[in-house]
Amino acid sequence: MKKAIFPGSFDPITNGHYDIINRGVSLFDEIIVAIGVNADKKYMYSLEDRKQFIEEAFKHEPKVKVITYTGLTIDLCKKQKAGFILRGLRNPADFEFEKAIAHTNRVMSKIETVFLLTAARTSFISSSIVRDVLRNGGDISQLVPESVLKK
Repeated sequence: MKKAIFPGSFDPITNGHYDIINRGVSLFDEIIVAIGVNADKKYMYSLEDRKQFIEEAFKHEPKVKVITYTGLTIDLCKKQKAGFILRGLRNPADFEFEKAIAHTNRVMSKIETVFLLTAARTSFISSSIVRDVLRNGGDISQLVPESVLKK
């Protein structure tokens, strides 16, 4: 069984994340969307809200599971028996950052990282941009799945 972990803070999930997960479903038997918990980070949405947004967005996709975790992603992969980490790339800066993490993960484990390029229509979206638009009273309906808009 090909199982992948798609880690992130998802504060909130964006249409870019949604696209990567949706496309990853055809590559893997199971995708575990893993919401990382960082005690030093201040989130806009609660952990439960973020989990609910993703579960609602993928309620009709049995290959997608949503969990929360702390610690190293490779330790989570081992615990979940996942051989892959799924990551989305928007731009060259993402690539350089993610490449360093992928190399480190391969040195520390046998976990492979699979990169998918974001779709052109979502390549500009980030959770931080969504939060900024929200803080300033803007319309995020083109940036996030419907499940986020319900909140």
